[in-house]
Amino acid sequence: MEPVPQDELPILESLINYALSTVARPTVKQVTKLNDVREEQPSHKNRVDTTLSDVFSLLSLFFLTIGKTKECPATYCQISTIRRLLDHMNESAVYNESDLDPFQKRLDELRDIVRSDKESGKHPPAMTKLLDRQLKECDDIVTSLKESLSELSVELVPTHERLVTLRRQLVALAAKDSFSKSELKPIQEELRKVDSKRVDGKFLGPGGSSVPKSQAILSALLEECFEIVQEIKAREDTKNVPFGLKPVYDRLSEMRAELENLVLTRRWSLRETDLWNYTISLQEIDKMRVDGKFVDAEGNKPAGQYVLLYLLRRCYGLIYRLLSSSEPVSEELMPIANKLSTVKKCLNEVLKYGGPFNPRDLYPYQLALFQIDSMRKDGKFISVDGGIPEGQGVVMAHLNECHELLEMLKEAMNDPDDDTEDGEDIEDGEDGVIIDDDDEEDED
Repeated sequence: MEPVPQDELPILESLINYALSTVARPTVKQVTKLNDVREEQPSHKNRVDTTLSDVFSLLSLFFLTIGKTKECPATYCQISTIRRLLDHMNESAVYNESDLDPFQKRLDELRDIVRSDKESGKHPPAMTKLLDRQLKECDDIVTSLKESLSELSVELVPTHERLVTLRRQLVALAAKDSFSKSELKPIQEELRKVDSKRVDGKFLGPGGSSVPKSQAILSALLEECFEIVQEIKAREDTKNVPFGLKPVYDRLSEMRAELENLVLTRRWSLRETDLWNYTISLQEIDKMRVDGKFVDAEGNKPAGQYVLLYLLRRCYGLIYRLLSSSEPVSEELMPIANKLSTVKKCLNEVLKYGGPFNPRDLYPYQLALFQIDSMRKDGKFISVDGGIPEGQGVVMAHLNECHELLEMLKEAMNDPDDDTEDGEDIEDGEDGVIIDDDDEEDED
């Protein structure tokens, strides 16, 4: 783009001022009204906030585009972006002290810009007041995140730091178009070392005589790392999905994305009936298998089975998580739910550490699932008095996921190219919620 001629600069300046005043003045007027309305009300978010955010983001980007980076309207976009990043860190619980310091430093710099404009009166008080409120909300999140880290036992800090690093390495690996097993193998081995230090699911302090607090933070982080490993393996296997099985793969991928969205957005207000269509669709896909394998139009059982089993199992797991947060499980079904939780934990341990193993090793788990399956009548678990107890959906989703874990084990066992790292898995952080006292792992 050519530079603006000297005689055109006044015109450019007028256009910029006109554009800024056209957008800024009416926007600030509405912000003033909003500040007055909410002066005595507790902080809350609704559509007014989202619309206001859209308008201010455009205004902020305009200031940045024309080079007015040191004026407070330009800070809005940056503050908003920092807020989203902090919210993400808070949700994932994957961060350390060094991650928070740059955010705190940048917030301080942005606060200086807003304070300078406030003192000079360069921009309306309503705008600086809005930005002050946005900065304070970010500060509150940073403070909360730091407090969470302070609750982390000193003995567990090195392990936490190591897991955060390993997770980043896994995310970087997942972002690659392709990777070699030699890149993934050392990360898996390190995760296994960390996992092997636990006793009865607990990370111990020096000498192994104490159980430090903050077990949940580390356990969730470790399980997430194993889940990412499984995701990477399944994604890498997508290249083996033949054309004949591509429709099944696409449908399962679509369902998984939709269910994950439900977990994030509607989990606590979800009704069981909302999941009916997903459950029926999964059952229809299940019926397409022959002897546990998906077949193409010619009746062949091509490669690429593992990724389809993983997606199927993932969908069942997500349905279980959604239902377990909203549907109560009756006392009559609790023993079945507890047994399924135990079977799932055992299967996950076998998958996590790999083989070698043979069909005889899987027989106890097949028998346990067969016994539970045989307790159903017309597809339902019936109570002693002949009634249908609550929690059918939860238990069935859990049972189906156990079946898929077993099938994944069989597929990994039958794959001649599979080594001890393949077929690794771990239980989702929020799966297996219903367990009995003997199997329960207290993560407080």
